[in-house]
Amino acid sequence: MTAVAEIDVRALTGARVLVLGAGVSGPGAVRILDALGAEPVVADSRPEAIDRLRAALPDGVTCAGVDLDRAAGLIAAGDGRGPVELVVTSPGWRPDSPLLVAAAGSGVPVWGDVELAWRADAAELFGPRRTWLAVTGTNGKTTTTAMLEAICLEAGMAVRACGNIGLPVTDVLLAEPRVDVLAAELSSFQLHWAPSCRPDVGVVLNVAEDHLDWHGSMEAYAAAKAQVLTGRVAVAGADDEIAARLLADAPADTHIGVRLGAPAPGELGVTDGTLTACLGTHRGDDDETVDPVPLLPAADVSPAGPAGVLDALAASAVALSVGARPEHVAAALRAFEVGAHRAAPVETIDGVHYVDDSKATNPHAARTSLLAGGRRVWIAGGLLKGADVDPLVAEVAPVLRGVVLIGRDRGRIAEALARHAPDVPVVQLESGDDDVVAVPDEPQQTMDRAVAEAARMATGGDTVLLAPAAASMDMFTDYGHRGRSFVLAVGRVAGR
Repeated sequence: MTAVAEIDVRALTGARVLVLGAGVSGPGAVRILDALGAEPVVADSRPEAIDRLRAALPDGVTCAGVDLDRAAGLIAAGDGRGPVELVVTSPGWRPDSPLLVAAAGSGVPVWGDVELAWRADAAELFGPRRTWLAVTGTNGKTTTTAMLEAICLEAGMAVRACGNIGLPVTDVLLAEPRVDVLAAELSSFQLHWAPSCRPDVGVVLNVAEDHLDWHGSMEAYAAAKAQVLTGRVAVAGADDEIAARLLADAPADTHIGVRLGAPAPGELGVTDGTLTACLGTHRGDDDETVDPVPLLPAADVSPAGPAGVLDALAASAVALSVGARPEHVAAALRAFEVGAHRAAPVETIDGVHYVDDSKATNPHAARTSLLAGGRRVWIAGGLLKGADVDPLVAEVAPVLRGVVLIGRDRGRIAEALARHAPDVPVVQLESGDDDVVAVPDEPQQTMDRAVAEAARMATGGDTVLLAPAAASMDMFTDYGHRGRSFVLAVGRVAGR
C-alpha cells in the first residue's frame, strides 16, 4: 500500500473531491467544499439520497453524483476530468471499507467532515480561528454539549452546539452571524477521521464498551476518544477508570477532573450536595491554596441523578476554562431542560410509571436508568455493536420485575438473563423480519406488543423502562423514532 499523500486545504481550489455518503454530514461537506472552490462529487449507493442532498443545497451550489462502483473508478484512475485528490468520508464508514482501502492504496488522503472543518478554520479561510470545545464519551455527550452551549450563551459568547448534536461542524464555519465558539459533540467515528483536530478544550465523560465492531478493539475506541484531550485544557470523568487514565496521559497543559465526590484541587465535584469548583488559587502567607467555589445545588440540575450531575460538572469545567463565571453556570443550569428520550417520564397508569430512555444505546447508558431506584420491567434489545451485556445484567438483576426483549440481538440479552437472573420472567418478541423491516408499521406493532407485555408484568409502584442497551437501526430509523414509538404504545395502554 502506498503512503497517503498530504494535501493543503488552501490548495483545494479546482480540486476534485469525492464525498462518500449523502447522509447527515454530506450536505455540509459539499457546501464547504464549494466555498473552498473545490469540485465535489458525491458517492452513495442510493440515488434518492443524492437527490435529497442536492435538494438541500443552497442556490448556486451544485455537485456531481455517482454510485459506489463509479466512485471506485474515480479513486483508481479518475476520468476525463481528472483524478480525485481528496476523499471526505461520512463518519460511519469503517476504515476497512473497500473504497477507503482503495483510497489509501492510491495515496489519496481521507478526511472526515470534522477534519475538513478543522483544517479550514486553522488556516483562517473563513475569518479568524474559532475556539473549539469538544465533548465526547460513551454516554452523556448530547446533554453535556447542550449544557455547555447554554452556559456559554449565558456568558455572552457567540457559541453554537454542533457536530453530533445537530448542525454539522462544516456549516458552523459558514454560518451568519459568525460563530466564534464551537460546542462540538464528537463521536468516536468523527474523531477517528479527524486526526489533526486539537480542540482548545476537550472532555471525555466516560469510556465503556461501544462500537467495538467498528473500531475493532477497546484500545482503538479509547484512543479515538482521547483525541479531544490533545489541546490546551483536558477534562475527564475522574470516577471512570478509563477516562481518568486518558486524562493522566493527556498532553494538555491543564488537566481537570470531574467527580461525584468532593473535588481535589484542580477538579470539580460535589460538596455537601452542591456542585463545587476547585480551580482558582489563593496565595496565603505560607503556601498556595485552592478556594472552593460553589456553583449550584445538585438538586437544581436536570436531568436529576448522578449522570446528570456529572454532565453538568463536565460542561461547567469546560465553560469555566474559557471565561464563563460561576454565576453564568448557575443561571444556565437552573434553566436547562433535558432533551427528549433521555430517562424522560412519559406517564403513570394505574400506579405504574413509564419512562423513555431510548437514548440508552449501550449497556453503560442503560445502567443509570435501571439503577435509579425501584423495581423495573425492562424493555431492551436492538444492535449491541459488539458490547458485552453480561456485566450489566448481573448488576441489575435484583431490580428486575420482568424483561421484554425486542430487536436483532435480543437472544444475547436473553442468554445473559438466563445466566444471571434465571428467576426473572422474560418475553422475547420477534419482528416479521429481523434483518430488514419490510412492513412500514411493523416497528410500532412490535413496540405496542412490548409495552403491553411489560404492563401485564408490572405492579403498582413499578417502572416500565425503555432502556434498550442497544442501537435502534435494526428496527427503527434512530433512537428518537424508537422513543416516539414507545410513547405511542404507552398511550395505547392508557386507552388512547
